Amino acid sequence: MVERIPMSSTGHDRLRDELDRLQRVDRIEVIKAIEVAREHGDLKENAEYHAAKERQGFIEGRIMDLKDKLGRSEVIDCTEVPCDRAVFGTVVSVLDLDTDDELVYQLLGPEEADVDSGSISVLSPLGQSLLGKEVGDEVVVVTPNGRRELEIVDIGPSGFA
Repeated sequence: MVERIPMSSTGHDRLRDELDRLQRVDRIEVIKAIEVAREHGDLKENAEYHAAKERQGFIEGRIMDLKDKLGRSEVIDCTEVPCDRAVFGTVVSVLDLDTDDELVYQLLGPEEADVDSGSISVLSPLGQSLLGKEVGDEVVVVTPNGRRELEIVDIGPSGFA
């Protein structure tokens, strides 16, 4: 059974754009760099050649990775999700009961998670503990930094698809 990867349409577009750039620009540039490096002679001691081949391997690996993820993606329109519970795409405000800090997270897929910009993966320990919860619910999540007790204070729609 193929494991689906939840993703917003914005995240899907971003991955598709990266794949397109890798295939149409980066792949061609690295092939040209390999050709130029070959012209410099002995390949055993040719640092340019080895660097270009390493870059080519990275590009080809990333292309395969992106094709796999896009093929398994399940695109969800975050503007259409219900906000009565914390689900993929919703923006969840939580109160840290230990520090009284209010934190805001958008629940997204693993490819879109970026804690610095306020988005977390629905597959992370915190994301998993928030899924399905309602305003007023308290959750306990065990993270690498220890146990955290949170209360959900608001659930709202995403600002983007």
